[in-house]
Amino acid sequence: MMLVPVKKLSEKAMLPHRATEYSAGADLFACIPEPVDILPGQTVKIGTGLALEVPEGYAAFLYGRSGLGVKYGVCPANCVGVCDADYRGEVIIGLHNHSKEIFTVHPNDRIAQVVIAPVLDAVFEQTQELSDTVRGTGGFGSTGISDGEVRG
Repeated sequence: MMLVPVKKLSEKAMLPHRATEYSAGADLFACIPEPVDILPGQTVKIGTGLALEVPEGYAAFLYGRSGLGVKYGVCPANCVGVCDADYRGEVIIGLHNHSKEIFTVHPNDRIAQVVIAPVLDAVFEQTQELSDTVRGTGGFGSTGISDGEVRG
């Protein structure tokens, strides 16, 4: 188990919370004074009222909640947010409404989930050649069903 210090920036902020014992992510809650409407096609930044002290060698990855995305078409605007180990500001989620309906975020709604995961300290080195593989340069759709193709 890893300890991640969390600073409440607002008395109304709620600490991240795992819904079940084996949940990979902990829910993050909207720390807003009143409901906020997100219009179709609009992105709105929603604060959590929290700052994290992520341990060195790790990052906090901010993912959408499947219920919001699947049921309402509301997901993080950048798909996955990243809070680096040296960031100490408020965790803010940019929610985008992909639906055709107005979506309202209420105070203390669960708006995203945070997963703490290790980050490798990669060094990027320029080279003239890369090793060969069976896949090679095959990109989008090269390993399976392509867009628009029907299964079955």
